[in-house]
Amino acid sequence: MTQDDGDLDGLVRKRIRALRVAQGWSLEELAVRARLSPSTLSRIENGRRRLALDSLVTLARALDTTLDQLVETASDDVVTSPMIDAARGSMRWPVKGDPGMSVVRRRMTEPPPDNPARMRAHAGREWLVVLSGTAVLMLGNRRIRVETNQAAEFPTMLPHAIGAEGGPCEILGIFDRDARRGHRPDGDD
Repeated sequence: MTQDDGDLDGLVRKRIRALRVAQGWSLEELAVRARLSPSTLSRIENGRRRLALDSLVTLARALDTTLDQLVETASDDVVTSPMIDAARGSMRWPVKGDPGMSVVRRRMTEPPPDNPARMRAHAGREWLVVLSGTAVLMLGNRRIRVETNQAAEFPTMLPHAIGAEGGPCEILGIFDRDARRGHRPDGDD
């Protein structure tokens, strides 16, 4: 998608204001957080001051977002195609709103490992939704059945493993950045 500088400039200014308003902050509150004067921030939002890279970085930080998200132009990029990992029987979609997150769809046919030594523990959080069948989540010493249309959320610092019970199951897993790293077999995605 091509977008001229004027459109991008206006879009960034609207995002700054919208993010400020969504937080419930006045111009003064955001100005203090961004270490700018309220009049400078007002001129940035209203288009009477040039958008400088250093100001955008500071504003992105103060608004708890990234510079990439603040200046992103791919508004027509709504549909994402999966990356297929045939060897592991999974499909993965990156989550655009948070580049560190990803969604994985996986078909499981084996039960979870009985051996606690084969359970993983790592930083992060995971969420899973069972699309069909019954999954078994081994979480520390607990064995938890998760049936179709049920979901589980857990901290991945607890040793865990997931498998199928009574036949194949299909799950959708959502991983934050740390949990995704913990599931990479060789450091790659």
